[in-house]
Amino acid sequence: MSTYTPQPDALRIAKVAAQAADEKQATDVTVLDVGEILAITDLFVVASAGNKRQVRTICDAITDAVRRETGRSPLSSEGVTEQQWILIDYGSVVIHVFDDETRRFYEIERLYRDVPAVSWRLVS
Repeated sequence: MSTYTPQPDALRIAKVAAQAADEKQATDVTVLDVGEILAITDLFVVASAGNKRQVRTICDAITDAVRRETGRSPLSSEGVTEQQWILIDYGSVVIHVFDDETRRFYEIERLYRDVPAVSWRLVS
């Protein structure tokens, strides 16, 4: 049994990002606890969008919400020009926003099917 637990700051960033994606109609929003198997990060946030423009809109909403709620800015972003798969790196959290076709092609959740999912929805 593992004693690994994501850092509270990482959990906060991931939950804020997932909520922001959901509010912009991202689909299949998932937070994966990859910290035990990846030394480079604690959590992945994975989301899909129906088209390239929505991919960009979701990413903009995520970076705005994380900055507003946590004061953090991304360390880096990749794929912004192509808008098929944008990766936003916060160090302890890596966010992947895919267009639907690209997500189906890469099947990132299949690669990490043995890691636990993290509940991110706000309780009313």
